[in-house]
Amino acid sequence: MKINARFRLPARRSPRGLILQMHPPEILLLGFITFSLLGTLLLKIPGAATLPISWLEALFTATSAITVTGLIVIDTGSDLSFWGQLVVVTLIQIGGLGFMTFAALTVVMLGGRLPMVHQSLVRESLNQTSVGEIGRLVRTVILYALVAEAIGIVLLSLEWVPEFGWRKGLWESIFHTISAFNNAGFSTRSNSLMDDVGSPLVNLTITALFIIGGIGFAVLGDLRDKRRFSRLAFQTRLILMTTLILNLVAFFVITTLEWDNPDTLGGLPDTLDRLLAGWFQAVTPRTAGFNTLDTAAMTQPATVFTMVLMFIGGGPSSTASGIKITTFVVLLLTARAFFQQRDEPVIMRRRISVATVNKAIAVALGTVFMIFLVVLALTMTEANATLEEILFETISALATVGLSLGLTGHLSAPGQLIIIVTMLVGRVGPLSLGYLIARRRVPVTRYPRGAIQIG
Repeated sequence: MKINARFRLPARRSPRGLILQMHPPEILLLGFITFSLLGTLLLKIPGAATLPISWLEALFTATSAITVTGLIVIDTGSDLSFWGQLVVVTLIQIGGLGFMTFAALTVVMLGGRLPMVHQSLVRESLNQTSVGEIGRLVRTVILYALVAEAIGIVLLSLEWVPEFGWRKGLWESIFHTISAFNNAGFSTRSNSLMDDVGSPLVNLTITALFIIGGIGFAVLGDLRDKRRFSRLAFQTRLILMTTLILNLVAFFVITTLEWDNPDTLGGLPDTLDRLLAGWFQAVTPRTAGFNTLDTAAMTQPATVFTMVLMFIGGGPSSTASGIKITTFVVLLLTARAFFQQRDEPVIMRRRISVATVNKAIAVALGTVFMIFLVVLALTMTEANATLEEILFETISALATVGLSLGLTGHLSAPGQLIIIVTMLVGRVGPLSLGYLIARRRVPVTRYPRGAIQIG
């Protein structure tokens, strides 16, 4: 009854202002579902598609766009008209900046009040020490997004306007910039960005956009305030250093594994093209979903390594998903602390609390369990697919990356519904799990310790 009451009356007025009664995960999930259904209706309007598309295809496309995943069952460039593509890119912008970001901005601008437990959650997720700073940070996030996208549009126009003309070239620049910054991976071309594999401007601009979008809004806010690395918050320095290390390691591994593959790097004409393609393919799995090489043609070791990168994902409170960089680092530090027989993980002269370790373990295990369930379901609905294809597609959907080995376009109707749910859970799930973990319950009874042998 209490849950139904919250949904019937999501907000109420009080002497202090507007009070939201729904929990943040409920608001988030309801928001994504609402925009997904709205996008479905808009894509079914006559003129949105160049050929008839089913309701399920429209729902899949709208969900993939609002969750900034990028998996597709129709060709965005040829099967959708300009208006259909405009619906997709609008959903990407809303989903990328985050429904909660827009909701928080709306509440702040209207003078609404969040309950204290919700204020604490938002403050923690945005790495802010003061509730009053949240409104300023949210406004800064949107300003940064618009500035970064404007710069991206200008740079890509320098390449594509001379190639395609003003109308098509400008639209290609706008669409791909918004898709890249919001880590969506949608493209108006059937082969993504494979035609620009040798273009330094396109490669560096697109990768810069999705790396900036994937490091997290809290990092952007901290960089705005501090501007010097030594003065940055501990989490900001950790995310920046880990992002750099992961990108360099991924670049070395992917380039080495694919260097002699005639279907990927080995088929490119010169060394610069190979290095550009290696860099792009190394940094796209954790966040974006674009590709300049045929992902399905990669060697099996490179495919497995790509799945690991997708599982890790980007920074917290960013346009990327996955278990997040911080979760990955905490897990590594916890393992190192165990082998060094330390009570707590330590990095950069900072101790990681037991509560943080427990959160990281819960997020990682929850994600692994979800992957297992989805893989199990898809093996029953997609009898002709290989286990490698199913596992790759599952991680890509749950981490909202958008890379594919080609299975998504051949999914059955039940398989499409499974991936739709997976994309929604991947976008909302980690935040929901974090909220549940944040709602600390103090046990009434304290039990004696029990000894359990591990390993």
